[in-house]
Amino acid sequence: MKRPLWEDAIEARAAAYCPYSGYAVGAAILDDNGLVHTGCNVENAASPVGTCAEVNALAAMVRAGGRRIRAVAVATADGAPPCGSCLQALSEFVQLPQEVEVFLVDAAGNE
Repeated sequence: MKRPLWEDAIEARAAAYCPYSGYAVGAAILDDNGLVHTGCNVENAASPVGTCAEVNALAAMVRAGGRRIRAVAVATADGAPPCGSCLQALSEFVQLPQEVEVFLVDAAGNE
C-alpha cells in the first residue's frame, strides 16, 4: 500500500532549517508521472533570502522532469496553508481546468 502524501510532507518537515523562526515546514508534491518530490523550508539570517518548503519541492520536481502537479501536501506545526508566493509558484505547474488535491496537516498528521 502506498503511504499518504502527507506522510512525505511530515518527513520533509523534520529536515527543515529554521533557526530564526523555529517554524518548520515540509511539502510533498505528487507529479503527473506518479513521482513524489519533497522539500523543507530553509531560512537565512538575511531574510527573505530563505526558501519555502513548497518552492524547494517544486525545484525537486522540475529537476526530476516533472511538469504538472497532481497533489500537494504541506505539513506545519498548526496546519497552516501555503503563503501567497508559494500558491503562485505552485499554480505555474497546474493545467486548468485540472483539479489538484491539497492536504494541509499539522505535525501529528491531522488535517
